[in-house]
Amino acid sequence: MPMSSDMPDTVLFEASIVPHCSLSAAGRRRLMLAMAGVCGLVALRFWFLGAWPIVGFCGLEGALAIVLIHLNGRRAKACELVMLTTDSVRIVRTEPSGRRSDMALSSAWLTVALDEQPGRVPRLYVGLRASWHEIGAALGEAEKRDLAAALRAALHRARNPVFDRKVPASDAAVWQPTTPRLGPST
Repeated sequence: MPMSSDMPDTVLFEASIVPHCSLSAAGRRRLMLAMAGVCGLVALRFWFLGAWPIVGFCGLEGALAIVLIHLNGRRAKACELVMLTTDSVRIVRTEPSGRRSDMALSSAWLTVALDEQPGRVPRLYVGLRASWHEIGAALGEAEKRDLAAALRAALHRARNPVFDRKVPASDAAVWQPTTPRLGPST
C-alpha cells in the first residue's frame, strides 16, 4: 500500500488568475503597425509644412506608444494559480519571462485578508502569522472580493468536513449525561 506522502492530495479549490488582455498577439501587431503608420503620416505632413522639428517628436511619440503596447502584451503572459488541497495552499506564479515560482503554505492556520485602503483597490493576502503573500494582484476590486469569499468558503469546508453517513433511527436518540446526585441517596 502506498504511503500517504506518495498519494496525491485532493484539490478542494483552484483559481487561475490571468491579467486582463483585450488584444491577441496578431491584434497587438496590427495596432503597433497602425500607430507607426499614423505617426509617420503626421510626421510627413509636418515635414511638408516646413515644421521639420515636429518629425522627431512624432517619432518619439510613436516609439513610446509601440513600446508600451509591447510591454502590455508581454505582461499578459503572466499567470497565477492558487490551489487548496487537503493539507496546503499552493501558489504557483509564472512571470512574463516564463520563470516559475512555487510556494506551499499549510492550510491549517491559513488566513485570508483584504487590506482596504481608501481610494485604492484592496490587496488580497493569504498567510500564516508573519508570513503574508499577496495573490490576485492583476484582479479588480470586485474580483478580489469574490476570490477572497470563495477561498474563505473553501477553507471553511476543508476545516469542517460534512460526513454523509446515515445514522440509523435507533442510534439517533439524543444522548443525555446522567447527573450525579449530590448528598445521601435514599
